[in-house]
Amino acid sequence: MSLSLKQRFHRSRFIKGEKATDKSITLSHRRIFILPTQRGLGFVILITLLLLIAFVYNNNMVYLLAFILASVFFVTILHSFKSLAGLVLTQGHSQAVFSGEAAGFDIVINNPNNVQRFNLQASLDRTVNFTLVEQEKKSITLYAVTQQRGWHNIDTVTLSSTYPLGLFRAWSPLRFAAKTLVYPKPNIEEIPFPETEVDQAQEQSPTLANKKTKGSDDFYGLKEYQAGDPIKHIHWKAFAKGQGLFSKQYGGESLVELWLNYDQTPGNNDEQRLSQLCRWVIDAENAGLLYGFTIPGVKLEPGYGKAHYEKCLQALALF
Repeated sequence: MSLSLKQRFHRSRFIKGEKATDKSITLSHRRIFILPTQRGLGFVILITLLLLIAFVYNNNMVYLLAFILASVFFVTILHSFKSLAGLVLTQGHSQAVFSGEAAGFDIVINNPNNVQRFNLQASLDRTVNFTLVEQEKKSITLYAVTQQRGWHNIDTVTLSSTYPLGLFRAWSPLRFAAKTLVYPKPNIEEIPFPETEVDQAQEQSPTLANKKTKGSDDFYGLKEYQAGDPIKHIHWKAFAKGQGLFSKQYGGESLVELWLNYDQTPGNNDEQRLSQLCRWVIDAENAGLLYGFTIPGVKLEPGYGKAHYEKCLQALALF
């Protein structure tokens, strides 16, 4: 797509780049900008002084030196452009994070030419330095700090180089349509889980505390050992065979379902409640509990495992 003269020289193109895209971006003269560095400006001053000296003293050798340095200066512009020209950048995957953590965005950079690319820098919140050899494809991860839950869009990625002599900086601001999901920040306070129906029934009728539900001694399965599991439940045969440390589960344990309900969560506002729910979801998953999840507009039946865990956190992030 061609740009008008006004669009071509608009300041945002030099800083933020063009419209965000989810497609691959090939660097060409339209996307690459070049300006002298501080060293380059010093080089210009040196050439100017040499020309002034040559003019005052009518010295041909100084004229020759000034013209040679000027030639090097202008030829360097072409090589600075070629350090980026032809590179193809594609957005990769990004992992969900908790609020306050740095979100990582994967960028795949492909060098399709038989030219080695030196002294490349890719910048987001931090700068990553790397080099590409001929026909090399490399994936780099750029990080951006998150501040609030929800979808976090990647900011402008700047690819730059000062190759070969550091006299010029060639750069290209790029905008991708990549985004990552940011979960609420888990509450740091240790607040007990809400009471289950079994707990409430035992409080109302203490005699139930000493009774077992039918089938409570039936073997249910194995789960990975968690700190605090009874030693008598450890599956020693599996441990002796080098298969890992597991705990036995019994039918009575599987009947207890934990419900995490937004309305029953302590907190002065939505963010505090979501933060506490997030903490409970993490703790319940780590403890191997069967937990259900309810917030306004979303209800997830009791479950366990990575898929259920991510569904709960995603609901909290998008609340």
